[in-house]
Amino acid sequence: MNTQLQESDLNPPTQKAKSAASQSMDTHIQVRNLNAFYGKQQALKDVNIEIPRKQVTVIMGPSGCGKSTLLKTLNRFLELTDGARITGEVLVDEQDIYARDVDVTEVRKRVGLLAQSPSPLPMSIYENVVYGMHIHRMYKDRVAYKKAVKHYLEIAGLWEEVGKRLHDPATSLSIGQQQRLCLARGLAVEPEIILGDEPTSALDPISAQNVEKRLLDLKQQYTIVIVTHTLRQAKRLADYVIYMYLGEVAEAGPAHEVFTNPQHERTRAYLEGQF
Repeated sequence: MNTQLQESDLNPPTQKAKSAASQSMDTHIQVRNLNAFYGKQQALKDVNIEIPRKQVTVIMGPSGCGKSTLLKTLNRFLELTDGARITGEVLVDEQDIYARDVDVTEVRKRVGLLAQSPSPLPMSIYENVVYGMHIHRMYKDRVAYKKAVKHYLEIAGLWEEVGKRLHDPATSLSIGQQQRLCLARGLAVEPEIILGDEPTSALDPISAQNVEKRLLDLKQQYTIVIVTHTLRQAKRLADYVIYMYLGEVAEAGPAHEVFTNPQHERTRAYLEGQF
């Protein structure tokens, strides 16, 4: 297959080309004319996408195509990088999270991020889970906090493993357990959306399977957006797919449509393992 394509081959589908399913979906996040820069280097180019509510959306594409950059624009984490800036809009429930009157702390509470490598805080397992809850003053007494800790550790599939040693250092856990602890910590502040930046890439296969299972369970309650470099994982998790190439969205749509009948040559080449 010839992968030497013209620039026009990378243009995203027009509104007329979108499927009826895509047009009628319940949109939770809408990105409009989004451009992102690191200094003078442009990382995202005029991105326009819609992300469905309470589904797993997978962002995939070759290394360096802008997947993680796009993900971090969805909760304003990108602006923590020196020299990074964006233009355009990111709307969550039709509210632009970059509007001047928006509370950035509230945005990051509503849209949590599970990073590539686990990042437990240098404190106990229990204190890791309650950390965000204390900041946001979510409960009035210690009993309520204890119940919440158990609840979110159960959701993360960790309670049976750590319930009797909550005051041990979080760093005493295995890498896979640490990632599930970070998931519990993120869920404890009651977000609407969970972002995952290659959240299983640092894990062994069994630990990765545990995290994947939790994510599939959680889509009943949360909108989930995952960046992955693994096509097999994308096929296991995705309800909706965004395929990126060179900072542009080359294709987006329901997973079964993209995987079985991709509309763009670049997408087909990627799915066939040509790059």
